[in-house]
Amino acid sequence: MALIVHLRTVTDLRGKGDRIAKVAFRGLSFYTRVLENCEDEARFNESFRWPIASNVDGNEMLEIQVFNYSKVFTNRLIGTFRMVLQKVVEEGQLEVSDTLIDDNNSAIRTCVSIEIKYQAMDGTVGAWNDNEFLDDSNRSENDGAFQFETDSLLSGHSQGSGVSPGRSHQSLQSAERSFRKAGKGVFSAMKLGKIRPPKEDHKGKDEPAILETEDLDRKAMRLGGGLDPDTISLASVTAVTTNVSNKRSKPDIKMEPSAGRPMDYQVSITIIEARQLVGLNMDPVVCVEIGDEKKYTSMKESTNCPYYNEYFVFDFHVPPDVMFDKIIKLSVIHSKNLLRSGTLVGTFKLDVGTVYSQQEHQFYHKWAILSDPDDITAGVKGYLKCDIAVVGKGDNIKTPHKANETDEDDIEGNLLLPEGVPSERQWARFYVKIYRAEGLPKMNTSLMANVKKAFIGENKDLVDPYVQVLFAGQKGKTSVQKSSYEPIWNEQIIFTEMFPPLCKRMKIQIRDSDKVNDVAIGTHFIDLRKIANDGDKGFLPTLGPAWVNMYGSTRNYTLMDEHQDLNEGLGEGVSFRARLLISIAVEILDTTSTEIMSSTDVQTEGIQNISENVTGKIEEFFLFGAFLEATMIDRKIGDKPITFEVTIGNYGNQIDGVNKPAMHKKKKEGGESDEEESELIQNSSEDETEDDGDMVSVSSTPAMKPVITDRNYFHLPYFEKKPCIYIKSWWQDQRRRLYNANIMDKIADKLEEGLNDVQEIIKTEKAYPERRLRGVLEELGSGCSRFVTLADKDQNQAGRTKLDRERLKFCMRELENMSQQAKTIRSQVKKNTVKDKLKLVQNFLQKLRFLAEEPQHSIPEVFIWMISNNKRIAYARIPSKDILYSIVDEEMGKECGKVKTVFLKLPGKKGFGPAGWTVQAKMEIYLWLGLNKQRKDFLSGLPNGFEENKALKGPGLQSFPPISLTYTMKQIFQLRVHMYQARSLFAADSSGLSDPFARVFFSTHSQCTEVLNETLCPTWDQLLVFDHVELYGEASELRDDPPIIVIEIYDQDTVGKAEFIGRTFAKPITKMSDEHYGPPRFPPQLEYYQIYRGNCTAGDLLAAFELLQIGPGGKADLPPIDVPTDSEKGPILPVPMGVRPVLSKYRIEVLFWGLRDLKRVNLAQVDRPRVDIECAGKGVQSAVIQNYKKNPNFSTLVKWFEVDLPENELLHPPLNIRVVDCRAFGRYTLVGSHAVGSLRKFIYRPPDKNANNWAIAAKLMNGYMALTNGGPYSRHTGEIVVNMEPEPPVKKMETVVKLDATSDAVVKVDVSEEDKEKEKKKKKKKGGEEIEEEEPDESMLDWWSKYFASIETLKEQLRAQEAAAAEAEEKEDMEIAAEGADVKPDESPMKGTKGKEKGKEKTKAPKEDKKKKNQMTEVMDKKNKQKIDELQVYNKELENEYDNFEDWLHTFNLYRGKIGDDDDSVTEDERIVGRYKGSLCVYKMPLPEDVTKEASFDPNFGMFQGIPNNDPVNVLVRVYVVRATDLHPADINGKADPYVVIKLGKTEIKDKENYISKQLNPVFGKSFDIEATFPMESMLTVAVFDWDLVGTDDLIGETKIDLENRYYSKHRATCGISQSYAIHGYNAWRDPMKPTQILTKLCKEAKVDGPHFGPGGRVKVANRVFLGPTEIEDENGLKKQTDEHLALTVLHHWEEIPHACYKLVPEHVETRPLLNPDKPGIEQGRIEMWVDMFPMDMPAPGPAIDISPRKPKKYELRVIIWNTDEVILEDDDYFTGEKSSDIFVRGWLKGQQEDKQDTDVHYHSLTGEGNFNWRFIFPFDYLVAEEKIVISKKESMFSWDETEYKIPARLTLQVWDADHFSADDFLGAIELDLNRFPRGAKTAKQCSIDMVVNEQELPTVSIFKQKRVKGWWPFVARNENDEMELTGKVEAELHLLTAEEAEKSPAGLARNEPDPLEKPNRPDTSFIWFMNPLKSIRYFIWHNYRWLILKILALVLLLLMLGLFLYSMPGYLVKKLLGA
Repeated sequence: MALIVHLRTVTDLRGKGDRIAKVAFRGLSFYTRVLENCEDEARFNESFRWPIASNVDGNEMLEIQVFNYSKVFTNRLIGTFRMVLQKVVEEGQLEVSDTLIDDNNSAIRTCVSIEIKYQAMDGTVGAWNDNEFLDDSNRSENDGAFQFETDSLLSGHSQGSGVSPGRSHQSLQSAERSFRKAGKGVFSAMKLGKIRPPKEDHKGKDEPAILETEDLDRKAMRLGGGLDPDTISLASVTAVTTNVSNKRSKPDIKMEPSAGRPMDYQVSITIIEARQLVGLNMDPVVCVEIGDEKKYTSMKESTNCPYYNEYFVFDFHVPPDVMFDKIIKLSVIHSKNLLRSGTLVGTFKLDVGTVYSQQEHQFYHKWAILSDPDDITAGVKGYLKCDIAVVGKGDNIKTPHKANETDEDDIEGNLLLPEGVPSERQWARFYVKIYRAEGLPKMNTSLMANVKKAFIGENKDLVDPYVQVLFAGQKGKTSVQKSSYEPIWNEQIIFTEMFPPLCKRMKIQIRDSDKVNDVAIGTHFIDLRKIANDGDKGFLPTLGPAWVNMYGSTRNYTLMDEHQDLNEGLGEGVSFRARLLISIAVEILDTTSTEIMSSTDVQTEGIQNISENVTGKIEEFFLFGAFLEATMIDRKIGDKPITFEVTIGNYGNQIDGVNKPAMHKKKKEGGESDEEESELIQNSSEDETEDDGDMVSVSSTPAMKPVITDRNYFHLPYFEKKPCIYIKSWWQDQRRRLYNANIMDKIADKLEEGLNDVQEIIKTEKAYPERRLRGVLEELGSGCSRFVTLADKDQNQAGRTKLDRERLKFCMRELENMSQQAKTIRSQVKKNTVKDKLKLVQNFLQKLRFLAEEPQHSIPEVFIWMISNNKRIAYARIPSKDILYSIVDEEMGKECGKVKTVFLKLPGKKGFGPAGWTVQAKMEIYLWLGLNKQRKDFLSGLPNGFEENKALKGPGLQSFPPISLTYTMKQIFQLRVHMYQARSLFAADSSGLSDPFARVFFSTHSQCTEVLNETLCPTWDQLLVFDHVELYGEASELRDDPPIIVIEIYDQDTVGKAEFIGRTFAKPITKMSDEHYGPPRFPPQLEYYQIYRGNCTAGDLLAAFELLQIGPGGKADLPPIDVPTDSEKGPILPVPMGVRPVLSKYRIEVLFWGLRDLKRVNLAQVDRPRVDIECAGKGVQSAVIQNYKKNPNFSTLVKWFEVDLPENELLHPPLNIRVVDCRAFGRYTLVGSHAVGSLRKFIYRPPDKNANNWAIAAKLMNGYMALTNGGPYSRHTGEIVVNMEPEPPVKKMETVVKLDATSDAVVKVDVSEEDKEKEKKKKKKKGGEEIEEEEPDESMLDWWSKYFASIETLKEQLRAQEAAAAEAEEKEDMEIAAEGADVKPDESPMKGTKGKEKGKEKTKAPKEDKKKKNQMTEVMDKKNKQKIDELQVYNKELENEYDNFEDWLHTFNLYRGKIGDDDDSVTEDERIVGRYKGSLCVYKMPLPEDVTKEASFDPNFGMFQGIPNNDPVNVLVRVYVVRATDLHPADINGKADPYVVIKLGKTEIKDKENYISKQLNPVFGKSFDIEATFPMESMLTVAVFDWDLVGTDDLIGETKIDLENRYYSKHRATCGISQSYAIHGYNAWRDPMKPTQILTKLCKEAKVDGPHFGPGGRVKVANRVFLGPTEIEDENGLKKQTDEHLALTVLHHWEEIPHACYKLVPEHVETRPLLNPDKPGIEQGRIEMWVDMFPMDMPAPGPAIDISPRKPKKYELRVIIWNTDEVILEDDDYFTGEKSSDIFVRGWLKGQQEDKQDTDVHYHSLTGEGNFNWRFIFPFDYLVAEEKIVISKKESMFSWDETEYKIPARLTLQVWDADHFSADDFLGAIELDLNRFPRGAKTAKQCSIDMVVNEQELPTVSIFKQKRVKGWWPFVARNENDEMELTGKVEAELHLLTAEEAEKSPAGLARNEPDPLEKPNRPDTSFIWFMNPLKSIRYFIWHNYRWLILKILALVLLLLMLGLFLYSMPGYLVKKLLGA
């Protein structure tokens, strides 16, 4: 597809001159050639073609601008022609001639005639290739037609324009150029034209981007009618924000390296339980290992599904990189004890980074799959259920709410794997091939080497390298290559690991082998996500063969390298260390094949060499740099001469002896010149190739002594002579990789800048953010399509690896997709969706940044070092891709051929903290890197106006690149800096304030503002004038692209040097001497600049900057400085009128309430504090509090002052609050201060008079009510009726049933329907058997029933939210996908949806659907089953839900003390010295009438009408503590013994004697009453301590609650309002005031009419009518009439009542994080609690609710084992050889293994049948609500007290084969969960293994409901192949009784009295041995031990013979010898 415009002529021009035209469409502009000396007609006759990726929309515009061209000055616009392309789209071809319009939108005579073609077929721009470019240096003028100015992509310079390099061939583009003030969004002009810029200046840069609406609509009318405002979009003017001006690039403001600095982390792991462990009758222990730390759970005996629920915490203080690479290893070990280490069952490992990248940084209740690392063919070894969370400082983890875990444990659905990882992971081999390395540094001193050389005469390389690879916790090494700077290994290291692996990075390190200790030479991390892709068209990890570059410390060898950490990969490397050639491949193993190695040990083996050119063809590269300026050099290094060295790889490295890379040896012409030399003498071209002069690289600038700038900084006096460097180097040509990265980087930069603009528009509340967002999306779309075009060329280049090909395909797919999505989202952007869409687009940005990072390196990065006195001081590191040249604009590095401002920083750890904040030097440097053969343009980006100086080499020969440049053109300017004010600066003094002044640097000049004492928000209001600033270069370039200004803010100290507070950059607006000083650019507007210190924001600066050229007439021509007349500042110039903001009169009213928690000042207590409020130089003081201890509230509540504030709210100065203590003798001490940065939330805006707000609100409400209550019951009186059903409101919870994936129908199920539905489902489920559900009995219910019901609801809501979010996301994706698939516009959206949904249904797994349905039905069951009143459970603090209860009373923290140097050292909280309570109200004078006219207006209170009295008030505070969860362990055993401590004022309640032993999830269930007096005692602290037998108790964590704000809040947080009203029972009303009384009081306070109770259950409040029930039952069941229900209904809807609009706090439980001051920012657990407050002057409340923990109920479980059948036979009969077994059955309840019980033995069963008639009796304590058995037992013999465990109720039955002499053999087992186990089979035949395997599908029963169950159950065990097999069947009967029932009908154990069981009838073979001893011996001893007996006999015989032999031997020998 393409749009072609043929521009024919422009006629009726005036005058004579050079003409040029610009044609723009979709943000991409083309220029015509310049027609010189035309008169009235300009015949251009040029065609322009736009390849387009998406159909042209009828509303899009084409714009043609005609200019008078000027070589020196800017082009002057003659007129503009715009047309809407609707007609073109319809007809495809069109000829048009029309008049142009000028700036004022009036038509002029000049005419333009064009022809437009729109072809909707594919035509793309062909790719250029290098040669064409190089040879064709004199392209004809006409080729300029295809010049990309790539306005919408980023413009660099246009090539091939045919203008000779001497002249600025930039001028073509300068017409559209613009600049950006660093870091801020200036808004760009709209595509539709500009708001009348002045005639002579057509670059109206600072025009507002936002046109007035009517203006726009007028334009729209002129431009062809219906332009839909929903489709307008704003593009960015080329350089608005990325500063893509042609000559300079934008500096980065964040300085300090954050990587490598240690931080606090906490990893918490809960091991809950294990299931399906492989092995028989094991005693499993779980080992949790992170890095080198190991912790173990307790051992559980003889079970393969142990339940632990143990919690472990690991604390670390390491850098993030180290932390995230640590491996978490969970292993299950079988029968470990003190003596033996146990056998490993299986392990699971993942890295910390994987956990951290999960949502909320955690896995919660997930099952880890265990596998055996020594036997990879074995398969799954079991599952381990755990929670893993990783918390860094400041992360707060939201734990999903822990309640009774009743949900079915679906293991497969909850595997511990990140999203997108398949559940069945396979084993794979990872092959890491290490070929060779080059460029290694020396690693030993040369001293030893010289000794060796003297003795042996050999010269050795001083390094013995080997490579070490770490992956997934395993380590592999290559061999050591002795003494080699260029080692060749050719080895591969093989790892065997599950795929995909759960660790993200592989660490590859070159190390130097040493006798003492090995050290790292360099480290490289490979991120596996970047070298693989798991999509449908994805690929396995692959890399190379490719070189990776390693960076680290500087290359000079020292014994103790201070930067050794850098070589280990921590922090940013400061120098090139080496490069290593590697490749990686992965092979998935087929574990079934036989020849596979089954262990996972790392192996190393040799491989063959690879050829030289595999990694690409070696090319000669040329790097050129020019140093234009070096300023801000730190004064510490200012006295010695300074030189700058530039290196790329080892080329250019002067200090350390460098080794020549092997690959160039063959290229050398001359021999080696000396050891240091790294240059290669090589043919070079002096502009042409014929000249064969040698070129030697010059890599450092000449040494020069710095000159002083001011007392902090020096600069180098370069002035007009700028030194240059150039280096030749040879690398494999892999530019394509860098080019692709550059294109994506530029798209991402453009996107980021656009998003910043949009956020800026939203933040400053300007109009139309959606238009700018649409523009951003258009640019993104076209950028992505452009990438697809460009990246697809030179596919067949040498050295392309598999990863290159795959990544290219992947990136192209992704970007194409992104371009489609951008289009779709663009069409969906509306005013109300901007914020959501903005979030979506931010994901694009992250994705682009991720895609742009290239895992395979090519050219190493460039380092610039500042060297002084032979020491390396500071460096900058510049990625080579950023300065790489390409002939295609988009591929060019963003800093190539541009002047870049670089700040040098200190290397390594030196740069941490304050040292990293200061600038070591600021460089203006120009860099160009490209192929040597492309270098003819390397100077073209420099500011023009220079001459080259070349070095002489020999007679008359000059070097080709210049060694320095001399600027002949210089311009003189005056810089005016308008420093107005700064806000929110860092506190630099111990008082908590600073004495700030600002230092402004421009070029080599610097000036300071005055120092303002004791403020964080200085208003300097000062104009700094820099006279006679010399800048080198051409005037027009400087105008568009002035250098940056650096502003540093310091704190003045009386002694010592000023302390650095922060820094920001700005660009001035420039005026040339021939331009007019006037709107829209001048006078400049004040703007905010963000100040940074290190990486933290440190405030904002409000300032403006202008740079004025001093023309031939000298300073007299400059615009005068218009100073305000009333200024009495003496020599200091204030900011002139025009720049300073316009002010109006405002009144600020201050409510002084009181001061709280003031800490001591200089050890003295604060006694008589006062608050001073100051804003913009005016202020007011509060009354002095006479005795702070007695009453910390103020006596006078409201005061006010008047002040002049800017009209523009964004420019409002901050308001400062200071608290001083009035001491004796008129002294004042500052206690603390607070700066209110923005007054916005305190500004009062009178309501709009024109609209009748309430009518509108009522309409809305009507609609809203109709929605919530199924239809409005409206009366004609404008009343709104709110209907509440008579039954409790919980019924109104609409149950939403998702029918299936194809329909989006939401079904509201009515109760009756719901019942039917439920019954049906049940019938289906239970196979026809009905089970009677019991209604909960009112008397059984207690507060806990309510609590658990509420938690269920909370979980439901969370689930529903998640589901809804997922659904929405899915829908969004679907929409996007559908639009991408070109759904035809005429199809109704419905059709589309259905289609999509069908598509979706196919992809969704059926299992999931089933699950969903089941869940839903369960929900319905629950809803129906229990009509329990609920309360609101907040899973956060209550104040977070209610905006800190600052509805009218605000709390301001007072600070004192410095802000720490390090982020960690001083936390915000430690600087808080107290709190000021009060409020502010700001309004324009005069006071609005609507307030003053109200009847009860009290002028003393101004705007603060109706606030309560602030006299002390006595309150009864009742604190309920429910439970704590996830406490941080405090004892060595990994547990804690927690108890609660409550402090309020002087009262402290310690509940020490009721500590809960060894629990991390204690249930306290306590309430505490405290009487308190507000305001003295208003901060409640609830702490959890750990009880210790010896020593002091430790604090686990605490939480603080400000009760006062709650007490006075209009949300009425004193006592929550229950859901329904009851007089008795578990839900009794607990507030002393009844709902009616509360309602009456609230209506009175809010001046609302009502309440009027009417007949028939109606109440009217204001204009709303509420309906509700009117009857209530008392304890005796009598019904009475009452209005309370009605009143309660109103209270629940209080926020909807006009004038009231505060939601009232419901009855609730809040969850508060516990924090420990020693571990700031890291949660130590959470506590669930709530607080009620009752004023003492009101009637007293009733007794506290009893929330004491439920006592477990005593039960007795009787299990009768009747018979067994089909038990497998273990033993062989010795004589007959037949199989038999001696069967007995063992049983126990989980957790009570010690109390296991056995039946007697059924001997010699030949068929597997056994008869027992044996009774087990298990007494146990059971918590019905939590479905857990409670066991109390001592953990060990040394334990002080018993520990309570809660364990699921599970019965284990096992079948054994009894052996008399050896251990019994385990045959099989079954575990029954007593709450849900499969019903037993009626007969042994029907009993099968399915009852265990397919447990989920079978109907289950609960013994607690059934009470008695009898049937057959299977015994199972795992065979050698790890499969379940049936090993027997048991007929059993389970009978459950409560303790009382058991007492009434006792039964005996075994077959004993009472209620004895009859003896079993066993066949004869089952004999008892004393009746028939011989038979028994035959059967037992002989049968089992015959071989043993025979062996013993044989042995005895043998020994006998040996003895005889030895006895007779000597005698016999004597005989023989003596011949006797």
